[in-house]
Amino acid sequence: MQRLKSIMFAGTASDVGKSLINTGMCRIFRQDGYHPAPFKAQNMSLNSYATPDGFEIGRAQAVQAEACGIPCSTDMNPVLLKPTSEKASQVVLLGKPVGSQSAYDYFMGNNKQELFNEAKAAYDRLRIQHNPVVMEGAGSISELNLKHRDITNMRMAGHAGADVYLVADIDRGGVFASVYGTVALLSAEERQLLKGIIINKFRGDARLFESGRTMIEDLCGVPVVGVVPYRKDIYIEEEDSVGLEQKHRQLTSGKVNIAVVLLNRLSNFTDFHVLERDERVHLFYSNNPADLEKADIIILPGSKNTIADLTDIKNNGVARAIIQAHRNNKTVIGICGGYQMMGTVVEDPHHVEGMVEAMPGLGLLPVATTLTQEKVTEQCRFFYKGQPAICEGYEIHMGMTSATEDDRPLNRTLSGHADGYLLSDNCWGTYIHGILDNAAVVDDLLKGYSGPAATPFNYISFKEEQYDKLAQHLREHIDMDYIYRQLKMQ
Repeated sequence: MQRLKSIMFAGTASDVGKSLINTGMCRIFRQDGYHPAPFKAQNMSLNSYATPDGFEIGRAQAVQAEACGIPCSTDMNPVLLKPTSEKASQVVLLGKPVGSQSAYDYFMGNNKQELFNEAKAAYDRLRIQHNPVVMEGAGSISELNLKHRDITNMRMAGHAGADVYLVADIDRGGVFASVYGTVALLSAEERQLLKGIIINKFRGDARLFESGRTMIEDLCGVPVVGVVPYRKDIYIEEEDSVGLEQKHRQLTSGKVNIAVVLLNRLSNFTDFHVLERDERVHLFYSNNPADLEKADIIILPGSKNTIADLTDIKNNGVARAIIQAHRNNKTVIGICGGYQMMGTVVEDPHHVEGMVEAMPGLGLLPVATTLTQEKVTEQCRFFYKGQPAICEGYEIHMGMTSATEDDRPLNRTLSGHADGYLLSDNCWGTYIHGILDNAAVVDDLLKGYSGPAATPFNYISFKEEQYDKLAQHLREHIDMDYIYRQLKMQ
């Protein structure tokens, strides 16, 4: 195949749909016979994923790699920021944590050049192996106070010599001002990289926007290469947990009502995507004790700051509701940080999460956790409750949890490693993310609450169908001939 330039989808703001378009374009290039790979120099997300070789990257780049049909790697997301509080984040470099920094120190400090060098080196490695590299920007590309320290947007596009396409969200309003203002604030060198504009999330008859399209082109001197309609029927894993509290709050009769505790620092909410699609289940997210009391099953999810979230649920009454549900023989399970909270204590002698050195847990499981400075990041295959089916998942956590009474592991990996604690069928915890993607686990969780096991949901096949559907949607509304002509101009 002809060698293409790299391509970047940048934004007028956050949440304009860059990740989704990036994912669809990754699938288009793969369908057209190329060997693409995704790249985002710096990502900020609590929803991360373990690479096959045991490192950590943002979930969005793992999804995009899947759309490309290739394994994910740390070169696809060399810098990951995982917020631990309103003003601080853990910095993950090439898949391993290198410490925590305040937002001020990170964005205003002198270390960004070192991170930029690492990001450029990661991109260069990808560029040698893949064609093209499909790059994603972060937030707005015209933040004047941060541009000279930025390692994700136009400085990275300049290093790559990438064609840049500006993505704008028309659904939020103000599309003319956001597009024109963004372009107007670019330097002359940056404007040379900008090849087109994509108007995203359009609702209604696109013919009504023809005059608007012409106005934007006249104002910006750049062609509008696509007006992409808003679609609700294409399912791609999201990176951000914004809006989870609005999901399915009303309980449903005739189904198993499962409540996921809506933690302030909830991580890896993708653990519940398969469960949401089970025909026997109605799943919702809440931090309201009254909602939790009505649920059949309560799940304590992962957390980026276990002690802080544990403190929050004790203060807002959620902890009492969970303990009472357990006493009423309802099912309570925990995953990763949620598993840690279900124990007797969470200790932080190294101040990994903050200044609180110990916090009593909910006392539902006879286990104790000590937070560690080393992070476990690995994919795993395991046996659940000694069943013969081989299950799959991954671990991402900083902490070691051990039994304070008889050790009763929930899972055992193929390598012989024990995981989790099984108190009863109605109460257990695990470190394994993705455990609920396995039919054997879900069927066991729902037994006693529902009828016969449902037809197994093939999540892998489903995701492949969605990538193809997204690619077709973009082909219908983006001028791919123009994009290819630009990418082939060396």
